[in-house]
Amino acid sequence: MISRRSLVKAAAAIPLCGILTHRASAAEFTYKFATGQDPTHPVNIRAQEAINRIREATGGRLEITLFPANQLGSDTELLSQVRNGGVEFFNQSSSILATLVPSAGIVNTGFAFADYDAVWKAMDGELGGYIRAQVAKTPVMTMSKPWDNGFRHITSSGREIRSPDDLKNFKIRVPPAPILTSLFKALDAGPAPINFNEVYSALQTKVVDGQENPLPIIATARLYEVQSSCSMTGHVWDAYWILGNKRAFERLPHDVQEIVTRELDRSADDQRADIARLSQTLRTDLMAKGLKFVDVDRAAFRRALAKTSFYADWKAKFGEEAWGRLEKVAGQLS
Repeated sequence: MISRRSLVKAAAAIPLCGILTHRASAAEFTYKFATGQDPTHPVNIRAQEAINRIREATGGRLEITLFPANQLGSDTELLSQVRNGGVEFFNQSSSILATLVPSAGIVNTGFAFADYDAVWKAMDGELGGYIRAQVAKTPVMTMSKPWDNGFRHITSSGREIRSPDDLKNFKIRVPPAPILTSLFKALDAGPAPINFNEVYSALQTKVVDGQENPLPIIATARLYEVQSSCSMTGHVWDAYWILGNKRAFERLPHDVQEIVTRELDRSADDQRADIARLSQTLRTDLMAKGLKFVDVDRAAFRRALAKTSFYADWKAKFGEEAWGRLEKVAGQLS
């Protein structure tokens, strides 16, 4: 497997000390921060850094304990917990957040973003602002600018995915996210929604033939152990949102709220840079672990998708306002 040392080095050699912090006895507020990612993932490294800075800047008034790797439940369970206040903070991908706030899933529109310039223009601009406003209508809120979950690629333990035709009847794990299920159905694959904490065993036991995730997830979850090839489809970009229980955040004094937002925004920028570096270096690392990489013509996949009703269907679901903000960056999709 990819060593903790190599991942930490790739993420700017940030120490992993204290993933589970010691509570300060003087804390006025003691909160939980849950994630689904392995402790070595940049999400957890940078979240722990923010937690440490928040503790210092608040003089220990706010003590946050980080629980990585789905320790407190699956992604869908944690989304429920942050809604009811059982967990105060939670790192969640747009694809799962869309089960609560449908408009959050618009960033998962197939082949919408050509590159990171387009991604951040949208997410730090009108589209990101629109999504945050929709989330704010629920019991949860976004705590910072979006973090980077990366461009998603397809892995397989058998058939190599080189063209859209190779996806026909291909059993592929997807998150419990309607738009990703819809995307692969439109391309004639057989998508199977499975929670992330069950992905490795589903691949190992051949319940599915493959899965799709960004390279840092493929690495930290050791999916290369049960997959033989990775097709660089970049079919979807996905955000990570740091979500907070609205009531829990509003209980914090105003100055503490400002510190939390400031430090999570700082870690968002750091984490984005980490993922950009890892996306370059992990291909070499994963090849050394035996994973074969297949470069594909992404435009061919987008053309195949455009021949279906996928874009028209999702434009109707998201509405003109959201879709218009997406197309300002992505170009005409439907």
